Amino acid sequence: MGVVRKIFSAIGALIGWINQSIAAIGIAGGVALAFYNVVARYVFGSSLTWAGELTVYLFLWSAFFGAAYCFKRDAHISITILLEKVPPKVAKGLMLLSHAITFVFLAAVSWYGYKYLQLVIELDERSIDLDIPMWIPYLAIPVAFAFAAYRVAEKWVELVRTPADEVVHRGEAEMILAEMEEAAHEDLIKEVERKTGGML
Repeated sequence: MGVVRKIFSAIGALIGWINQSIAAIGIAGGVALAFYNVVARYVFGSSLTWAGELTVYLFLWSAFFGAAYCFKRDAHISITILLEKVPPKVAKGLMLLSHAITFVFLAAVSWYGYKYLQLVIELDERSIDLDIPMWIPYLAIPVAFAFAAYRVAEKWVELVRTPADEVVHRGEAEMILAEMEEAAHEDLIKEVERKTGGML
């Protein structure tokens, strides 16, 4: 059992690294390329004809893989009002159902994205400005959604193992207050260290 858990932990770490790397590179590359193209157009009077298309593809890849990473962090918007009003066991059941539906949806998008990718390869579609095969930008759909589905499956297993009383997280207002309190505490510590020269 320990070996299986280590394997899934390694897979999860690899998926997390891929999601983070592509999201970071995509957003940074897209912003840098868009900035360069604007400067080149208005300062030097010429711009890269393919930069606009590549910028769009970089942002799309960044968005898809960033969204997949958010499933790991529970960073997607969720409405917990109903969960906070029902008994813990009912709340756990609703969350399991919600995660199962989410998994089916993400897996379906990944599968049909893969089928569409096959069609694009067969038709040999190419982009207008970059003149690259269109399966390269479209590859983000099946891969990112498969990664997201994997993360949701992880969360589902985690939910199954979690006692019902611990499933429902604090409300949004409580989390915001806790974050503000933590930030204020950190600011206080920094202020004390600054005034005492780190003696305390």
